[in-house]
Amino acid sequence: MPLLMVHSQQISWTLLLVLGYLFYLLLGAMVFQLLEKQAEAHSRDEFQLEKLKFLQNYTCLDRQALEQFLQVLMEAWEKGVNPEGNSTNPSNWDFGNSFFFAGTVVTTIGYGNLAPSTVAGQVFCVFYALFGVPLNLAFLNQLGKGLNAHLITLERWVHKPGRAQIFQTLAMAIFLTTGTLLFLVFPPLVFSYVEGWSYGEGFYFTFITLSTIGFGDYVVGTDPNKHYIPVYRSLTAIWIVFGLAWLALVFNVGADMMEKFLQLKWHKPDLGLAEGAATKLEEEPDGPRIHTPS
Repeated sequence: MPLLMVHSQQISWTLLLVLGYLFYLLLGAMVFQLLEKQAEAHSRDEFQLEKLKFLQNYTCLDRQALEQFLQVLMEAWEKGVNPEGNSTNPSNWDFGNSFFFAGTVVTTIGYGNLAPSTVAGQVFCVFYALFGVPLNLAFLNQLGKGLNAHLITLERWVHKPGRAQIFQTLAMAIFLTTGTLLFLVFPPLVFSYVEGWSYGEGFYFTFITLSTIGFGDYVVGTDPNKHYIPVYRSLTAIWIVFGLAWLALVFNVGADMMEKFLQLKWHKPDLGLAEGAATKLEEEPDGPRIHTPS
């Protein structure tokens, strides 16, 4: 009977988690639609107006010719080619850019602004990701274990009574503060200076990248009007790897805390009933004893 109750509680907890996850996705969809749909319609109207003005100024072009030209431009952007560039512009596939692209593949960020266009490159990308993604996960897992091992070593060093809990709290605060400064606060300053973004845009790019969401609306080292140092994107790729390890640990800690909190709230009434039943059994007197005559 107790096993059946535990199994029922696990099913209820799983169902609650699934429903909460679906609700969170639906909520996000509604908010994104509310925030972005009107702006998208406004941008589309402005684009159509600019096309009409262009056709009025250049009467030698008709609408069909303009649409074909725009299609060529869109295909060029999708292939990572700058339509304003020429043969003297840096290649999108030099070593620095290729190293950065390889990092976005194995980390599953996938900005989408650059992708292989040849069949050989696409096939290689599939097999490269097939082995690279597990390798990246193993590397991040090992890096996380190394960080945890250092924290455990320091915790054992502080073995005096009453200080262990204080040290755990202090170590977690230092870990979160240092990581936040190194991976979320300072990098946007660099990106804002180099790319010409605002700090908010740099912070947005930083978090979207390290969380492996990778929309691709902001990507470093892609402005054709700027001259970047050769190792700029390579250093960014290295920052991404260590930032992924730190943010993954933060997400794991947050997920564990959230799960424990929700399970505590969900199972609290059942635990109360179980404790009450146990107390009642302890307080009940022994049943009547039958004495046989001697």
